[in-house]
Amino acid sequence: MATSEKNQFIEVWEREFHTTLKVLKSYPENKLDLKPHEKSRSAKELAWTLNNEEKVLINGAISGKFDFNNTPPPPSTLQEILSIYERNHKENVEKVKKMSDQDMNKTVQFMSGPNQMADMRTADVLWTGVMDTIHHRGQFSVYLRMAGGKVPSIYGPSADEPWM
Repeated sequence: MATSEKNQFIEVWEREFHTTLKVLKSYPENKLDLKPHEKSRSAKELAWTLNNEEKVLINGAISGKFDFNNTPPPPSTLQEILSIYERNHKENVEKVKKMSDQDMNKTVQFMSGPNQMADMRTADVLWTGVMDTIHHRGQFSVYLRMAGGKVPSIYGPSADEPWM
């Protein structure tokens, strides 16, 4: 029997979430102000972005309204960020589990380029959210290395977590 797209999505999303947590938990708490470039976010802001964007994308995919402008500022510690991110992720997964196939296939207006919106299938918005998390996790892994932390295995061995 074929697995539904929703179940495939949740399986991939959960795997990526746990990998992201592993990277975030490897970050040195005392280096949250690290900012590799003046245009870059601080490590704390980037870690918090993972939480905020997941929440906005899930709620937006469901409601059709995406509000990236009214996200709360980051808490003061990485531990608080992790705790909130884990709690919100569990809530977000439950929201997606309740979606029907019809919900997954409806269309919503979503960003498709600079100052540009287009119709996008809800499921595709959800998949975009996973890819965005992977993108930000990749950024964060560079911050982690610059901060002197040990970069864990993500899709394969790393210099700090060799497999052989």
